[in-house]
Amino acid sequence: MFNISFYNEVSPITMYDPLAKVLGAAEEGIFTYTYADAVKLAGHSCPTVAGTYLMLKKALNLLYPDTHPIRGEIKIYFQGNLGEGVVGVMSNIATLITGATDNSGFHGLSGKYDRRRLVVYGSDMRGEMAIERMDTGAKIELSYNPKIVPSDSKMAEWLGMILSEKATLEIERSFQEAWQKRVKSILIDYAEHPGLIITH
Repeated sequence: MFNISFYNEVSPITMYDPLAKVLGAAEEGIFTYTYADAVKLAGHSCPTVAGTYLMLKKALNLLYPDTHPIRGEIKIYFQGNLGEGVVGVMSNIATLITGATDNSGFHGLSGKYDRRRLVVYGSDMRGEMAIERMDTGAKIELSYNPKIVPSDSKMAEWLGMILSEKATLEIERSFQEAWQKRVKSILIDYAEHPGLIITH
C-alpha cells in the first residue's frame, strides 16, 4: 500500500463547540479535526474528500481570522442536491467539522445548540459550497478545481481492471500509489494554489 503518512502533514482544523463545553465532552469545548478524520468518515481518501476538507479549512480561516470557528453556529449551503454527484460526501465531511446537519442533528437544549436546518441543498449560487457565520451573517462561496492537479494517465485503465477483477497485485499497488500520490499533491503541493480553491 502507498505510504499515507502525508495525512499527518495536512494542518488540522480546530473548532470550539459550546455544546461540548456544557456537557464536558471536550476540554474547554475544543475539538481538533484532521484530514485522517475525514478519511475515516468517508471510508476513503480521494480528490473529493481532500477538496472538501480544504474548502472548509479556507473558508473557516477567512471567516474566523482571530478566533476558533464555533461548531454548531455555522450554516452550509450546496449548489447541488443531496444524492447528486458527490454532494453527500461533501455534506458528511462538512457535518463532521462544523456540526451542521439538515434534519438529522441534535435538537438542542432549551432552545440552544440546535444543529438541525443548518445544511441547505439546491442553493442558487456560483460556488459549489458556501459557509456562513450565523452570528455575523458573513458568508463565503467556494468552488474546487482538481483538474489543475495532474494524474497518472493509466489510472482509469487500472481502476477498470481492478473493478472487473482482472488486475494483478502489481497493478493494484500501482493504482493505489498513483491515486494517493494525486491526493497528496492536492493537499500538500497545490493546497495554496490560487486555481484550486476559488472564492466567490
